[in-house]
Amino acid sequence: MQTRITELFGIKYPIVQGGMHHVGFAELASAVSNAGGLGIITALTQPTPEALRAEIERCRGMTDKPFAVNLAFLPSTRPPDYPGYVKAIIEGGVKIVETAGNNPKEWMATFKEAGIVVIHKCTSIRHALTAERLGCDAISMDGFECAGHPGEDDVTNLILLPLCAQKLKVPFIASGGMVDGASLVAALSLGADGMNMGTRFMATKEAPIHQNVKDAIVAATERDTRLILRPLRNTERVLVNEAVERVIETEKRLGSEITFSDVAKEVAGVYPKIMKNGEVESGVWSCGQVVGLIDDIPTVKELIDRIVVQARSIIKERLPRML
Repeated sequence: MQTRITELFGIKYPIVQGGMHHVGFAELASAVSNAGGLGIITALTQPTPEALRAEIERCRGMTDKPFAVNLAFLPSTRPPDYPGYVKAIIEGGVKIVETAGNNPKEWMATFKEAGIVVIHKCTSIRHALTAERLGCDAISMDGFECAGHPGEDDVTNLILLPLCAQKLKVPFIASGGMVDGASLVAALSLGADGMNMGTRFMATKEAPIHQNVKDAIVAATERDTRLILRPLRNTERVLVNEAVERVIETEKRLGSEITFSDVAKEVAGVYPKIMKNGEVESGVWSCGQVVGLIDDIPTVKELIDRIVVQARSIIKERLPRML
């Protein structure tokens, strides 16, 4: 399973864990890395740069394999201490960073001087080309199927990945709709160098989230996600629940007059009580359409081993019979 991504990151399999808010802790990141993929710690889940530094050290004590840190650059009236987080990443010896959100231009020289490989998360080919020009080493392409923020173009990976193959020189991975060995083979056949999984890794034994969240994922179907915050041009794909229904009703009632404060109660600061306390109806939380293909909660190693076995079987046995 050698691709440009495995070579770039120094990993065994071209499988990357999503940098998920209040999910990407050392427990999950180390399990993914130990199983041959690339685990990711989510920087802004940590309340301070000092806490991120401690989490990096904790992860290093749980794996001797490569792992990354996700750092999202988000518009905010009170932005996080980005210089502090970047310093914690560099001084923590992390050699792979996934950037997301706004353009990472401001921090590229700092990362490069530290010898850090940068993968940038994009939702469109135009943004991917910009990231490549800035010097990003790889792209994570989020299709419309993905959990979280799929952008505003509504283009699926079935279209985005071939476009990446045509236009990008740097390696790229498929994110959104990725769940098993067939997903990996499909991504590779469309030109990708690997795949990123978020929702699928949430439903694993090592994911440090409440069992209620995992059970909700297993119980859901492919029709149980919704798009919210479209009127604010900050679209998010989430698992439908009571809070999501309230947000949708508010959007319909207020239309173009809606502001973030109108839905803040269901959206802002809700992840700890959902992911930690298991209050799955109390707020909105990201979930991809791939939820319809998840029906168990294996260990991370069991999941990755299963993906690799299935992918190899498809490549070696099923596809050759068609030639």
